[in-house]
Amino acid sequence: MPGGVEYKPEHFINRELSWLEFNARVLEEAQDPSNPLLERVKFLAIFSSNLDEFFMVRVAGLREQAFGGVAPQDVAADGLDALTQLQRISQRVRELVDQQCRCWNKQIVPALAEQGVHLVRECDFDKSQRRIVDDFFRQRAFPILTPMAIDPSHPSPRFHNRGLYLAASLKRVSGWGPTELFAVVQLPQVLPRFIDVGAPNENTFVLLEDIIACKLPDLFGGYASSHHAAFRLTRDMDVDLLEQEGDDMLRAIESRLRARQHSEAVRLEVQHNMNRQLLDMLVSEEQLQESFFVDGEKYSEVYRVDGMLDLTALGELARIPGKDALRDPAFVPRPSLGLRRGDQLFSVIADRDVLLHHPFDSFDPVVDFIQSAAEDPHVLAIKQTLYRTSGDSPIVKALMQAAENGKHVTALVELKARFDEANNISWSRQMERAGVHVVYGFMDLKTHCKLAMVVRQEGTKVRRYVHLGTGNYNPTTARLYTDLGLFTSNKLIADDCTALFNFLTGYSQGHEWKKLVVAPQDLQQRTIELINQQAARARDGKSARIFAKLNSLVDGETIEALYDASQAGVPIDLVIRGICCLRPGLPRISENIRVRSIVDRFLEHSRIIVFGEGAKCEVYLSSADWMPRNFERRVEVMFPIEAPELRRRIGEEIIPAYLHDNCRARVLMPDGAYVRAAAWHDEPPRRAQRDLLAAAGGLAARPTFAAAVNGQPAADGEAKGKHAKAR
Repeated sequence: MPGGVEYKPEHFINRELSWLEFNARVLEEAQDPSNPLLERVKFLAIFSSNLDEFFMVRVAGLREQAFGGVAPQDVAADGLDALTQLQRISQRVRELVDQQCRCWNKQIVPALAEQGVHLVRECDFDKSQRRIVDDFFRQRAFPILTPMAIDPSHPSPRFHNRGLYLAASLKRVSGWGPTELFAVVQLPQVLPRFIDVGAPNENTFVLLEDIIACKLPDLFGGYASSHHAAFRLTRDMDVDLLEQEGDDMLRAIESRLRARQHSEAVRLEVQHNMNRQLLDMLVSEEQLQESFFVDGEKYSEVYRVDGMLDLTALGELARIPGKDALRDPAFVPRPSLGLRRGDQLFSVIADRDVLLHHPFDSFDPVVDFIQSAAEDPHVLAIKQTLYRTSGDSPIVKALMQAAENGKHVTALVELKARFDEANNISWSRQMERAGVHVVYGFMDLKTHCKLAMVVRQEGTKVRRYVHLGTGNYNPTTARLYTDLGLFTSNKLIADDCTALFNFLTGYSQGHEWKKLVVAPQDLQQRTIELINQQAARARDGKSARIFAKLNSLVDGETIEALYDASQAGVPIDLVIRGICCLRPGLPRISENIRVRSIVDRFLEHSRIIVFGEGAKCEVYLSSADWMPRNFERRVEVMFPIEAPELRRRIGEEIIPAYLHDNCRARVLMPDGAYVRAAAWHDEPPRRAQRDLLAAAGGLAARPTFAAAVNGQPAADGEAKGKHAKAR
């Protein structure tokens, strides 16, 4: 090690705890009064949705390690065992959920009322509202609801993952049956969570569970409710096919999706006032841990919530009509000049490379690329990977149209795209019926790269047109996520893409990659080589620099290479949206590394890596984060940006926006805490996404990459003290 430094567990941040801090930054956006009110409501919903997936996948995996003896897939460099991680997760989640509840109850609900959006309870109903509630229950809810008693002759039902239920203690007041009764009612997902009980043009809502709670005597005739409380279970939803054998992957995935309904519970959320009898019944039935101690600290899988459960439903409230003033201003993505459908689109790509930065640039050219190819009589073949796509996908429809038009169409569909498996299965069957050659990739690798290739006859020659991206072929998320895409007809890139498709469809190997860097073959090795090259330059007294914008940084070997480069004197700027296991600013280890995270209106999803500076720097875009799963268990692609004008756009418009952000950026401190970036002296407020939107509207370009990383305003490490605001 340079300087004789030996890397120890304390030099790394735990992956799961780092992810929780990312979700804490999402929660901060909900707590921030400078955000429009309904955007704050949206962030509360996103926080809950994120937490659900975290429990369904990450916590579920840790439970298998802690209580089932399953070996971890990746050995964490921080050294924490599974049980210790579960205990710390439980403690931190309780803190965050308490903050979320206070934000909703004490900040958002009163602020909504000031804006004419009211939430009422049964005790506050006026006559008109009570009549609306009665009509709603009788006409819409009652025919759907199923009252379920729980006793020896009525065993406990199988509670659905993330389903919301009311549990009730009932006492017989007339008729036949047991004197006391436990019962549950599921809140149907086909009904809205927020029921409008206001007059026309009013926004007065009551929660569905409050309506059902006050109507329990109608559901359970002859019984009166002595106590009721809502609850919700989260189950293990991870699909693991790495060790599964089978000739038909589609059937294997379908079987595993059915098995999800019977998976183990990993979390029980209950309203804080649930009585002991009901809680004991649920804990016992689901075999959950409620009082387990780890090194003297309590670990519990039961979470009492002070208020409304399942705040993912707030996404419904955030979309109420007529309140545009309470949302971010609408925007129209910048059209890409010169990229029109038909022959002109292909002629432009034949002439020059084209870079698209979504959502600031329209996603329409990507859709047009496939649609034009489907209709163009000169196009011979289309090949495309599909990881996630929209529910009504114009791209998939274009592929089907192309096949029906007699073109050779191949779609590599990743059936193991978590939580999109069912959608991908449905599209696969439709494409097969249309004549598309559908391939499902590998049993033990996810195909996560994003590429499409069009083969076109042009006179006596055949030319290949390629699109490579950092994000999915999904027009919906292309308006919500930041991503980058490249159109090119570069022959060497096209050769590599042809070889990659041959590998995906037929295991063809032995190709010598000219431009693409591909996982699992050599992406990790090449990444570390490029980091080491910058370290060698710095040791030789030459200019060196590393910039990386990623979703996550977890891989231990890559982090150690960055530590080595820092000790060699390489300035390193990292923009890591989510998990970051690297500790910046450690004396003698990472003093030259700065890490920031940006959480804002759009989900930061683009992956940009730059090695070196000036005209000779190497600029890459990638489908992969720096994580063991991306390097070892996925097919990923890192691809170069070589056209000078595109490199200038990345270096002079995109990267500086992120390094100058002093509004939505948080800076990672050596102890793992994130603090808000602050303006330097009299520096004006800078917000990356807002500046990029402004640039897409034709405003002046932002400062260059060199100015951003060399100038005084980018000195993030000068924050004073643990809790000081950082640049």
